[in-house]
Amino acid sequence: MAKLIEITGKALSGEWGIDDQTGEGIPVLRTTNFTNEGVVDYKNVVTRTITKKNIEEKFLRKGDIIIEKSGGSDKFPVGRVIYFEGEDNTYLFNNFTGLLRVKNQEIWYPRYVFYSLFANYRRGGTRMFENKTTGIHNLKLAHYISQYEVNEIVKEEQISVCDKLDKLYVIINEMKQQLRLLDDLIKARFVEMFGDMIINPNGWGKVLLGEACDVRDGTHDSPKYFTEGYPLVTSKNVTGGKIDFADCSLICEEDYNKINQRSKVDMGDILMPMIGTVGNPVIVDIEAEFAIKNVALIKFRENSTVINSFVKALLESDYFDRAVISKVRGGTQKFISLGDIRKLEICLPPIAVQEQFSDFAKQVDKSKVAVQKALDETQTLFDSLMQEYFG
Repeated sequence: MAKLIEITGKALSGEWGIDDQTGEGIPVLRTTNFTNEGVVDYKNVVTRTITKKNIEEKFLRKGDIIIEKSGGSDKFPVGRVIYFEGEDNTYLFNNFTGLLRVKNQEIWYPRYVFYSLFANYRRGGTRMFENKTTGIHNLKLAHYISQYEVNEIVKEEQISVCDKLDKLYVIINEMKQQLRLLDDLIKARFVEMFGDMIINPNGWGKVLLGEACDVRDGTHDSPKYFTEGYPLVTSKNVTGGKIDFADCSLICEEDYNKINQRSKVDMGDILMPMIGTVGNPVIVDIEAEFAIKNVALIKFRENSTVINSFVKALLESDYFDRAVISKVRGGTQKFISLGDIRKLEICLPPIAVQEQFSDFAKQVDKSKVAVQKALDETQTLFDSLMQEYFG
């Protein structure tokens, strides 16, 4: 094992400068340009006027590792890392981040050092090096660098390890892109069949969503949690097109029954987060005993004029973004009101047309299930190799 300080030396501090009034400033990477996958997101890169001298060594080069010094949350620790593969001597990094640059690249492969730090962050290894002030999580970077150790193997083996992980990473991203394209295919078919809901080119009747469906939400209370009991599904558990029960808090039978007196979830209902990451509806396709909180519940009456797959696609459409998501309230904790959802004006295509769309969506969903299964298997292999190589 080798100390990180021996491999990279001390971290270089970032620069921020002043507002760029000319449009000719230096592009500076911030923590908003970090991704959880360890790559740089070049969207919204700001330019700054930086007049400080002797900063040549701070311009980023291929193989540099940028580490987050401030940020994070109670759920996600500070200390994310990204691997720079952009143009040499063009970008700087801001003062909420630090630069780690491998000194002897004849011994150490920078990508291998990055993967080691990336693996350590994913298993929560930076948490013990945090301090917290006024809600902001700060990484005690000097202490972290002096204490963290990298598994020492010959450079040829380092390269081999990275090649295996990189190939899997490419496959994982390709599969994620396939899923995005399949989602786009459903959205495109929706527009093709139903047109713009505002223009209503087919002249269909219109109604409020709250009139066509029974729109309600879960409990507003904060029930006591237990180690055993019934899952309480909140907005954070409705993600990725499914309900994730793995991270649910558990409530007692009395609270479960009380909540479900007004908000019982049945097969075929739609759930949609109302707080945090709003939108992202899912159709309930499992028989399970659970209760809900901070989640919109859309139920379909007997002889309803709309079907669930049509409403789900509507809630994922640009029209819904313009009509409702644009009204999202709140600062750090975003939310939409039940009233905004109920007041959404929708067209009423014939049921036969809605069912035709539903059949198309179901076929695409079958393809999504197959891709998701392959993605999960590849991700599991990637994670197991990370565990094998970096603990």
